[in-house]
Amino acid sequence: QVQLVESGGGLVQPGGSLRLSCAASGSIFGDVVMGWYRQAPGKARELVALISSGGSTNYGDSGKGRFTISRDNAKNTVYVQLNSLRPEDTAVYYCNAAIIRGTAVNNYWGQGTQVTVSS
Repeated sequence: QVQLVESGGGLVQPGGSLRLSCAASGSIFGDVVMGWYRQAPGKARELVALISSGGSTNYGDSGKGRFTISRDNAKNTVYVQLNSLRPEDTAVYYCNAAIIRGTAVNNYWGQGTQVTVSS
């Protein structure tokens, strides 16, 4: 089993910044792609950013140029820096770990952390 614990959400004014963290624990071995997704009320969950174990990154359209994902493999922790936040960035942000072992992929999710952008 794998546990993911997010932190760093909160209320921020438009134009502000937040840094979200996600610490993974448990049976973490193999190739692990970690990432962040978000879900706003009444909307589907969408990709924020992904990062591979080798450091390759992929961003959803909404965060390109504003969000930066990084990871510390030694700490099994992934971060996302959210800059220039807008009210439409308000959502619950979820951490994801996709563990690839051979041909099997197992996905794990954190409990989510609320980000609210409002003046």
